Amino acid sequence: MADLSDRPLQAKRPELLAPAGDRNKLETAIAFGADAVYLGSKLFSLRAQSGNFTWEEMADAVQYAHDRQVKTYVAANILAHPADMTALREFMRAIRQIGPDALIISDPGVFTLAREEAPQVPVHISTQASVTNADTVRFWASQGASRIVLARELGLDEIRSIREQIPPEVELEAFVHGAMCMAYSGRCLLSNFLTGRGANQGACAQSCRWEYEVREVKRPDQPLLLTEDERGTYLMNSRDLCMIEHLPALHAAGIDSFKIEGRVKSAFYVATVVKAYREAIDQYLADPAQFEVDPAWLSDLSKTVHRPFDTGFYFSRPVEDAKIFLQDTQVREAAVVGVVEAYLPDSGLAFVQQRNKVSLGETVEMVQPKGRHLEIKVQGLLDLERQPITSTPHPKMYYFLPVPEPVAAGSFIRRLGDKDTPVKR
Repeated sequence: MADLSDRPLQAKRPELLAPAGDRNKLETAIAFGADAVYLGSKLFSLRAQSGNFTWEEMADAVQYAHDRQVKTYVAANILAHPADMTALREFMRAIRQIGPDALIISDPGVFTLAREEAPQVPVHISTQASVTNADTVRFWASQGASRIVLARELGLDEIRSIREQIPPEVELEAFVHGAMCMAYSGRCLLSNFLTGRGANQGACAQSCRWEYEVREVKRPDQPLLLTEDERGTYLMNSRDLCMIEHLPALHAAGIDSFKIEGRVKSAFYVATVVKAYREAIDQYLADPAQFEVDPAWLSDLSKTVHRPFDTGFYFSRPVEDAKIFLQDTQVREAAVVGVVEAYLPDSGLAFVQQRNKVSLGETVEMVQPKGRHLEIKVQGLLDLERQPITSTPHPKMYYFLPVPEPVAAGSFIRRLGDKDTPVKR
């Protein structure tokens, strides 16, 4: 049961903000319950490795989201160099025409361009700006920013203090789930040094997650192993954030938007995480005093690609006792074998596009945008001519799967094995 000794500073419904690395992930996030999505163009966002959007794709994506009452925020949160500024001005003029619900910016120069070229588009200050106190929030608000994405290094007590000292109309956003950076709010030059790829220009190689050895200068042939296994140590490898068990505390601190990290993660990751947090937020808002964590949420989250979960700095001081680093690797994602394109009610068949091979006799689970998961044993598979087949070996092939009840388009089909026993919902 939730501890509501500290009532929320405001009764505002928290927003669930999801990553949209490409069009498929945007549609997935919306279908599975996001209130808003954040995305980037091919230029100037800090996730160059995600698919991102051309101008035409972005305009269409913004319209698609707005037609479904979902907000869109466009990331332009690089730390700009002189060579970027002319193109950034053109970028802002294009944004003015596209009309997203906000820009996400960290650089004061980029902020100035946005105010000059797209003054009608609200600006959210990125976590890259390292906002850690109320005075900085008030500064950005005085310049016209409507929302601040707080630095990950803040504790909940500090966030509540900030909320109490700023105007109520200024929104606060904070990450609740996903990868954390070993550097201070992403301000890292390790990738630049080792690969020539600038983290603050969107091309981070995640060098902190590589395997390293420590060697003494006079004994280069005798590495000092600091490992838990034979694959090397992970000196700078951070855990993943997971705050689904602490939504009441986040809300009580005055956070307006709960943000999920992961523009470079899979569509299955987006679907699973968004659905879990959507259900958790809705359950909490329906009866805050009786909020309890459903084990199914944690079970589902554990089936996405992740490193061991942690609460980051929310309940601990960064230097004193936070345990966000580990000597471990990531947990692999459950095998997604297909995505439901359509359901044919006359024949009881799901029309599926293959993602991984599935064979007769296997047990799978359908993760639907809403409602319970559907577990079935694969007792039949049909090709496009509706002839029986024993497996689906070809990448992205289409096939029919008999199902005992209707399933929603967009549902993900994941294979269940010994380690993937479903939790009763």
